[in-house]
Amino acid sequence: MTDLLHRERRLRGSDTLRKMVRETRLSREALIYPVFVKEGKNIEEEIASMPGQYRYSVDRLGLIFDRLLLAGVKRVMFFGLPEEKDEEGSGAFRHDGIIQTALGYAQDRFPEIYRITDLCMCEYTSHGHCGILQGEDVDNDTTLDYLARIAVSQAEAGAQMIAPSDMMDGRVRAIRSALDAAGLSGLPIMSYAAKYSSSFYGPFREAAGSAPAFGDRKGYQMDYHNKKEGLKEALRDIDEGADIVMVKPALSYLDIIREVSGAVVVPVAAYSVSGEYAMIKAAAKAGFIDEANVVCETAVSIFRAGADILITYYAMELAKWIDEGRIG
Repeated sequence: MTDLLHRERRLRGSDTLRKMVRETRLSREALIYPVFVKEGKNIEEEIASMPGQYRYSVDRLGLIFDRLLLAGVKRVMFFGLPEEKDEEGSGAFRHDGIIQTALGYAQDRFPEIYRITDLCMCEYTSHGHCGILQGEDVDNDTTLDYLARIAVSQAEAGAQMIAPSDMMDGRVRAIRSALDAAGLSGLPIMSYAAKYSSSFYGPFREAAGSAPAFGDRKGYQMDYHNKKEGLKEALRDIDEGADIVMVKPALSYLDIIREVSGAVVVPVAAYSVSGEYAMIKAAAKAGFIDEANVVCETAVSIFRAGADILITYYAMELAKWIDEGRIG
């Protein structure tokens, strides 16, 4: 018999033992569910590129909120789809804008739901870019004033956390200063700190109607070849007042999550984006993979890399699988 003092398999011998010694554990409290809100009435519209995900009018938000609460998922991130758009994205900061109206509805009818708002202009501008244009380029510094105005508008409407996703330089400082000046110093900011220019966003742009009318966003979103730059962006956002930093996308950027989580002392979020969701759905529909097992494995990989928070379209399913002991 081979003389082995150390046998790693000793701790793999039963499901009970394996669960006891797990290094990575998931909790539904760490899950955030993205919600698309569309102007209009009586809308529950499935998103063709994201099977199982829907756009809701404000009066139909109760449908998804009831499901979320039943699953034990109480944190949502709102994305707005206005009926009208203009050059300066004014729908983003109107007091009766789609996000502001949705926040009021949620605050009044579903106070258990924790309300996070994505802060960007791409869904609201007629050109689909994330800021104010100067010619065909986004004017960084002019855009900062608009972002600050949107942040205050969302906060006053009932947002409990602001999540800027525009990738303008200096946006966190501008937003933090505006919130503080408005007497909202207690409101946290979760910055999309390391947001890469990614092909994985395709289904989301169809879902939110936010594809740029010309060009691309490579002038402000990050080059996916760069690792050090992602860390630099996260550290800068923290210096400017970010309370949580995010890496987006998640699955192809596990190394960035690891780099950021090892270097910062604030929570790290990761966004498992629409393209990741759509690929899993398509492969599962074709019978190529077991959907539940793949979703669980990818979610664990994101937390194992160092994420503390996961924004995912599979939040309700993951909460169920945590309850069932499949992961956790």
